[in-house]
Amino acid sequence: MATTLFDDFSPISSKQWKQKIQFELDGADYNETVIWNSPEDIQVKPFYHRDEFSKAATVETKVTEFKICQNIFVYDIDKSIQRALNTIERGAESLRFTIENEKTDLQQLLENLPLENRIVYFNLNFISIDFVKQLDAIAIQKKSTFYCNLDPIGHFAREGNWFTTSDKNNFETIENISKATSNTTLLSVDLGLYQNAGATITQQIGYSLAHANEYLNRTPNALKQIVFQVSVGTNYFFEIAKLRALRMLFKLIANEYHPDIDCHLLVTPTKRNKTIYDYNVNMLRTTTECMSAILGGADAIANLPYDSLYHKDNEFGDRIARNQLLVLKHESYFDKVDNPADGSYYIESLTMQLAEKGLALFKDIEANGGFLKLLNDGTIKKKIQESASKEQELFDSKKEVLLGTNKYPNKDDKMKHDLELFPFVKVKPRKTLITPIIEKRLAEKLEQERLELE
Repeated sequence: MATTLFDDFSPISSKQWKQKIQFELDGADYNETVIWNSPEDIQVKPFYHRDEFSKAATVETKVTEFKICQNIFVYDIDKSIQRALNTIERGAESLRFTIENEKTDLQQLLENLPLENRIVYFNLNFISIDFVKQLDAIAIQKKSTFYCNLDPIGHFAREGNWFTTSDKNNFETIENISKATSNTTLLSVDLGLYQNAGATITQQIGYSLAHANEYLNRTPNALKQIVFQVSVGTNYFFEIAKLRALRMLFKLIANEYHPDIDCHLLVTPTKRNKTIYDYNVNMLRTTTECMSAILGGADAIANLPYDSLYHKDNEFGDRIARNQLLVLKHESYFDKVDNPADGSYYIESLTMQLAEKGLALFKDIEANGGFLKLLNDGTIKKKIQESASKEQELFDSKKEVLLGTNKYPNKDDKMKHDLELFPFVKVKPRKTLITPIIEKRLAEKLEQERLELE
């Protein structure tokens, strides 16, 4: 007769575990010693037990289906084509083109690329019906899946101005594009902007849902699917829970409009904790961040090269970034199991708590006039700035650690000679409708001080 190993042991209750921990603390206060409070006001306990487990998150994560995505900035078309071919040959499964000029020759760019049954993303820094119609025709011809990632609200938040003259004009254009296309997903939510600017995870969830809800309300004909372009930070389990909570809440809200609307998660490691000094540590950071993205249920992951802050795009940095994902997918067996986070009381608890807090923030935004209203009056920027300032204070006081930067720095490390790109916040004087939300890394001030002393 078969028996399980656990039958040989008496069950231990959560109360017994806590008593044992309190005994080992030798008089120290349990709550002050082993429980810590996150920036999202979530108390993290030293252990999680089924005695205290009430409800699992209703979310499926198809980990085995995530795609390795390659970022390509299109400036020189011939070089972009060669880079795309090279990265596909070396393991990239999807591509994300950033295109700034609507005069870019799409036919030339895509004609000779093996795009059949491949997902391709296009981050467009403009809005054009004719351009998207070309993409739609090529998608049908190539039997590809194209995502345009049009995000007028994200552009407004980042740049301070709309693509065109007004918000109404932008939304009308989106609606007109949707009527003229059939095979291309149009809308995107740039959640990475809020993360890289210093928003807490609760804010990222609440703001991105309210951001998406503006599209659900204003562009009903374009609602085939919405791409959430997410940045993940280094808080490993919280980031797994963030993606799960985001997917679960979007489904809940979208069901009020149309039950078939789904979200598509395109995930990238954050820039906020990346550094130019001791830059090889960036590889460790992006590896754990990519793991969070995979376990959280990302549909595609575009890794960040370790030297992307200060080097122009280069083959070596791209290859290392791509190989990190290839190792995770094919050598670490992340492509073998769906829903790997299921059954973890800790992750389930985090998912439900973040979902509850994110949904409460979303409801508060809607009750106060909606996301665009709060974006226009500066409330969103103010709230993100408050969170960013708190995190910056923790970094400056070394309570939040970036190894090699504010702890154990290599004083002999020199970088001034190696900067091909300007790695700090760029000031662009211009007239804007609102004050833009600014992405800023934690280490910028410290790095600038070190550069001045070289």
